[in-house]
Amino acid sequence: MTVRSGDHDHLDGNALAGPLSEVFAVDVTAATGRCVNCGRTGPVAALRVYDRAPGLVARCPGCDHVVLRLVRTPDAAYLDLTGTVSLHIRLPPAAGEPGT
Repeated sequence: MTVRSGDHDHLDGNALAGPLSEVFAVDVTAATGRCVNCGRTGPVAALRVYDRAPGLVARCPGCDHVVLRLVRTPDAAYLDLTGTVSLHIRLPPAAGEPGT
């Protein structure tokens, strides 16, 4: 969802799906993160993403604290998760694990 009005000029966290797919082998937008500032937990897809800077800045929808920054250069990606306490990413069972 894109929101472009007044003070709420942001995209939702699904805007991170493509850029983060270059770094991670799984869809990180489905992961659950915890904000370092207010402790809110929720899916990365629910973050407020601002794309009018060099890169993407994702903010907590609860307290507006910066949770994630991603900058892509021609030959590298810079990912800053300083505003994230944890990131819970569901993975398929490893080969040889029960359920495979």
